[in-house]
Amino acid sequence: MCVGWLAVALQSCNAILDWFIPVPTEPWLTSSELAVIVNQADPLSVQIADYYRQQRKIPRRNLISVKFAPDRPELSPSEFSQIQKTLDQQLPAYIQAIALTWAAPYRVGCMSITTAFALGFDTAYCANQCKLTKANPYFNSNSVDPYTDFKLRPTIAIAATSFEQAKALIDRGIAADGTEPGGTAYLLSTGDKTRNVRSAFYPQITQYFSTRFTTQVITGDTLKNKSDVMFYFTGLLKVDQIDSNQFRPGAIADHLTSFGGMLTDSSQMSSLRWLEAGATGSYGAVVEPCNFPQKFPHPGVVMDHYLSGNTLVEAYWKSVAMPGQGIFIGEPLARPFWKIKS
Repeated sequence: MCVGWLAVALQSCNAILDWFIPVPTEPWLTSSELAVIVNQADPLSVQIADYYRQQRKIPRRNLISVKFAPDRPELSPSEFSQIQKTLDQQLPAYIQAIALTWAAPYRVGCMSITTAFALGFDTAYCANQCKLTKANPYFNSNSVDPYTDFKLRPTIAIAATSFEQAKALIDRGIAADGTEPGGTAYLLSTGDKTRNVRSAFYPQITQYFSTRFTTQVITGDTLKNKSDVMFYFTGLLKVDQIDSNQFRPGAIADHLTSFGGMLTDSSQMSSLRWLEAGATGSYGAVVEPCNFPQKFPHPGVVMDHYLSGNTLVEAYWKSVAMPGQGIFIGEPLARPFWKIKS
């Protein structure tokens, strides 16, 4: 009985100490600055949040509970306003970024759910028909404290439809840390003229990274049987043969198309397919964005910040000039490139 009582007492002490961990001062996002949002009505969200918090040693004080019906595409703006009140009451100012722990809902009204959590619901980040939207103040910045600097908390969803998939994603994100994995950035110039708009950036990207990272432009719709994929950017409705490739630790991959961010019910290829194939981060549109490149990740910008030591959530968020209609998914704290490069 005494041993049992002592064990309980020690657990209680550890729990108390957990609330007094000093806020870090490192020039990158740390686990102490990341809030994890869990939907208590979703058993999978609870399981993902618990595992992620333990594996990344995220303080208990950073776990925020909300409750809403899961497994549906959309939260209404009125539902989200109640959640926003909870966040406003519970999120301390030192929290600089947010991780969600579900794949659906993936949008709030006309916005992606990650941008709604990052910036609040605002129809200025939406667009009727083919129009530009309000810009991301964090785009291509050198900020290490986005909430402090811009009142923005970059948000990403640890998205999966099973715990096994979520665990694999989390484990490889953690395994990537500090590995300087090398590999190749594959930039595909496809035959889909509408979705191939980012290929205009490729010449500048290959020139800029010529001495920093191996970058290869491929003219074609398919990349297959590659064992060194660190970055993979393309523009297609559906990308074939992605399972034939091996992704390096912490890899980022996405495809520019209209509905990749409709994670669980897309008529096109869901961005979840990238994570299931072994990537650690991806991105997709949750509503029709038209083919404005500003609404999708700029390959050169995300590569530059990631290779310079940013975490995945920081680098990815800095690469989208207009993120209101797109969802970020992956393991937020993956940081393969620890050495700061000039």
